[in-house]
Amino acid sequence: MTAPEITVATPEDRGRVITSLVAAFTKDPVLGYLFPDEATYPQCAAAFFGHLFDKRVHKGTIWTIERGASVAIWDPPAAENDWPDDILVAQLPADALTRVRAYDEAVHAALPAAPFWYLGVLGTHPDNAGRRWGHAVMRMGLHRAAADGLPAILETSNPDNVEVYRRAGWEVVHALTEPLPTWIMQQSIR
Repeated sequence: MTAPEITVATPEDRGRVITSLVAAFTKDPVLGYLFPDEATYPQCAAAFFGHLFDKRVHKGTIWTIERGASVAIWDPPAAENDWPDDILVAQLPADALTRVRAYDEAVHAALPAAPFWYLGVLGTHPDNAGRRWGHAVMRMGLHRAAADGLPAILETSNPDNVEVYRRAGWEVVHALTEPLPTWIMQQSIR
């Protein structure tokens, strides 16, 4: 089996990236907390992931397989906390925006003060699940972090993912209980 081609996302990949992430996160605890109404989930999640994509695509830190079938959205060191954004504010209902802000503030308060690379989103379209593509795109950011001599950080609110990430070399460094259970994990320089 040949390794899949990993590319850096371009603006042209936006639609496929968003479609994949909306599908990948339909049962995720964070997205369920942020956008609990199943009727509006697709629209709200698309606005949310579109916002994340647009903020990072020109940094060259979004890696994909098949132009968005699997996606890792990374923030380089010293990335600014970019909430709220006027475009996102216009696209989300007020109650959803309140939850986005609360979650973002809680997570950012728990992150280290020292520089790190941040894996903000890792998802694979369900049609491609089980191929380990997520691990492949994740490694690209891990290589960048190692090249910079910095740790990598992520957060997950899916308890099943904690063990998956542990097997990939991550360790829990902090746990939050509010606004929902969330584990901050780190992978140190290798």
